[in-house]
Amino acid sequence: MARVRTIARDRRDTLGEGVLWSARENAVYWVDILGQRLNRLSLADDSVDGWDMPDVLGWVIEREERQGFVAGLGRRFVRLTLDPLTVETIAAPEDERHGNRFNDAKADARGRIWAGSMPFGCDQPSGSLYRLDTDGRATRVEDGYTIPNGPAIPPEGGFLLQTDTARNTIYRYTVRDDGTLADRTHFIVFEDGWGHPDGMTFDAENFLWVACWGGSCVARFAPDGQLDRRIALPASQITNCAFAGEGLDRMFVTSASDGIDEAEGGCLFEVDPGCRGLPPYRYRG
Repeated sequence: MARVRTIARDRRDTLGEGVLWSARENAVYWVDILGQRLNRLSLADDSVDGWDMPDVLGWVIEREERQGFVAGLGRRFVRLTLDPLTVETIAAPEDERHGNRFNDAKADARGRIWAGSMPFGCDQPSGSLYRLDTDGRATRVEDGYTIPNGPAIPPEGGFLLQTDTARNTIYRYTVRDDGTLADRTHFIVFEDGWGHPDGMTFDAENFLWVACWGGSCVARFAPDGQLDRRIALPASQITNCAFAGEGLDRMFVTSASDGIDEAEGGCLFEVDPGCRGLPPYRYRG
């Protein structure tokens, strides 16, 4: 049985998400979307600190050439710095969709960001998938999502996996050279008893790790989409996972406490994945 550790701290997340490994700081960042907060765990001493945000915060991604982050804040792409907190809008592609917010995102090997938006009510397909190019231009590349999660993008960048949690489906897209998407297929459709697919990431063996909302676990899938194994966790609403540490052999997993009464719902967990991960890409703009 894989080792699971609950990170000690003085609060739980309403909707933990967006876990990110920062090699620069030897730290793990993650967000509490509905709690409007950015958290940071130092791997040097296990200390946890955080920053309150002016709006719901879906994710943060480090910048390649500069300190600070690009973030999904409310319905905007923003540049975000800490200590002091500053927020600068890059693009606002969802201004007309007042009931939406950003939910999850990843950078790819070209330094672009792929980010999904969704309705606050999780009840209609008003969400989209966007590509934020390095020049700051945001393009809607797919529409009709209800709860977009991920994506997961392999180092070679030839395809992209994107989840719609509401449909229990992880889709696979071909990524063209110009950044458009094509050839959408159903890569993994979750079976009864698995929970619902949420955030995800690849490991160094090209296996896919998926956080299972309602499934109390993270699950590992082979490159052909077959279920390989699961790691059980002491909370039901598991939301995201990422590899961290100098050897990228530690996995940190977020969860949510919203709407449930569980002792460890909303906690951050560390699990022993038994494999190594891949370093996260940074935004090159």
